[in-house]
Amino acid sequence: MATFAYATTTAIVFLILLPLSCSSESIWYHGGNSSVQKSDVDLLEFPLNLEYLEAEFFLYGSLGYGLDKVYPSLAQGGPSPIGAKKAHLDHFTRDVIEQFGWQEVGHLRAIKKTVKGFPRPLLNISAASFAHVFDSAFGSPLNPPFDPYANSINYLLASYIIPYVGLTGYVGASPKLQGATSKRLVAGLLGVESGQDAVIRALLYERAELKVEPYGITVAEFTNRISELRNKLGHAGLKDEGLVVPKQLGAEGKVSGNILAGDEYSLAYGRTPEEILRIVYGSGNERVPGGFYPKGANGRIAKSYLKKE
Repeated sequence: MATFAYATTTAIVFLILLPLSCSSESIWYHGGNSSVQKSDVDLLEFPLNLEYLEAEFFLYGSLGYGLDKVYPSLAQGGPSPIGAKKAHLDHFTRDVIEQFGWQEVGHLRAIKKTVKGFPRPLLNISAASFAHVFDSAFGSPLNPPFDPYANSINYLLASYIIPYVGLTGYVGASPKLQGATSKRLVAGLLGVESGQDAVIRALLYERAELKVEPYGITVAEFTNRISELRNKLGHAGLKDEGLVVPKQLGAEGKVSGNILAGDEYSLAYGRTPEEILRIVYGSGNERVPGGFYPKGANGRIAKSYLKKE
């Protein structure tokens, strides 16, 4: 009798747990050396678009070549970037930018170790592409066209455009993540992306009053115009600030120097994937590709906006 009762109890427990064990496969993604909840996968894959952009821009800028030479498998057969080339950098700046480039290689590896990822999208990091961004920021064409590869100051100003957008994306994604593995990965990525942005801003802040030749416009004004453009394209209010701001926007309303951007509590701003696409496409519309992504970004989130309605 006891044996029968035990068998019956075991069967009931098995039947109760069976649906749970079956359904677990529907909420977990198993890939690489980890498992993450499926609801997190798209949020982890989307940043690859920005990480590809940063990796190629920093590697080419410092070394004159990119992923296709240093780590071809990471590109997963995606097309080579348009207009990428080595920049004319002083020794110190080149050293810093090369460090950034290798860090981005690590970021790509970390994400793809966790989720499957996708091939490198077509990237346009030509001088003309950056010139268009700066023309848009100032509301009229700069003469001569801005060339990010011409010298260290120009390159740092061009670099100001990129890591900050990525870090706001990580801040925006963080509260939406469910699993510990996902949260740990994004926290690690955010830490280094924030560090890169801080280094770029610090190097530029040191030269805030320097006039960029031949335009006669200060470094601070360049950063303010880029931040204003990103706010405009993102359609989500103030989430971007230049190196010098009205005192009421500075830390605790006490300073106008703004070496790090933050809200009224000096916390980092967050952006959604839609906001990021509007900015990096340069169109202000997540459905209209262009800018650094002529054919659009990759992955399920980005592609969902490219589908015809």
